[in-house]
Amino acid sequence: MNYRIGQSTDIHQLVEGRKLILGGVEIEHLKGLLGHSDADVLTHAIAESILGALALGDLGKHFPDTDPKYKDMNSIWMLGQVYEKMIEKGYQINNLDALIMIERPKMAPHIETMRKNIANALHCEVDQVSIKATRGEKMGFVGREEGVQAQCIVMLCKIE
Repeated sequence: MNYRIGQSTDIHQLVEGRKLILGGVEIEHLKGLLGHSDADVLTHAIAESILGALALGDLGKHFPDTDPKYKDMNSIWMLGQVYEKMIEKGYQINNLDALIMIERPKMAPHIETMRKNIANALHCEVDQVSIKATRGEKMGFVGREEGVQAQCIVMLCKIE
């Protein structure tokens, strides 16, 4: 079987006056993520890791922040568009492993819904989607609650 691996990291600043959306889940918090789209760092890292595995470049190439049609774009919709590119290239998700780095709020109550949202967008089983979270322990920009970072590694397999 033919496999491809991709990885990515995404970072967005936490600011007042924005919604906090991670993995397609709106989470109640005093701050949200700054960005041209809904700034869902988790979904962005997952989408870009898939693009990387396919050697299709980064998210900005496909969804430029200079294009007004992507303003406040729903990142789960964007992930669906990346899914279509993956299928066109003849690949499907084998598995992905993602990590959210955020000081607070706690992610545990939201992770199962995030997994379901990602699995739905990628037309795969929930058990092919791993999402974990960790804190900055008050160190660095994550620990000081200045931003959120997400990482993902994905393995694609050729559709037979």
